[in-house]
Amino acid sequence: MKELVEQIARAIVDYPDQVSVNMVVGDQTTVIELSVAKPDIGKVIGKRGVNVSAIRTLLNAAGGKRKKRFVLEILE
Repeated sequence: MKELVEQIARAIVDYPDQVSVNMVVGDQTTVIELSVAKPDIGKVIGKRGVNVSAIRTLLNAAGGKRKKRFVLEILE
């Protein structure tokens, strides 16, 4: 999942070298922390949250198959 989020974020942003993804694994829930350059935060979120919502939908679909829950957090 980490690689999936990283690839999607790198495709969206202007500064792909500043994208970093960190995973915090729990029993049932895994938190994926996405950090991008300050000017790129808006691009990752998208208008009305469309981009981040689409990424979260992909994570939920993939997590359902693995019977795990993934939560995406965007760090500033």
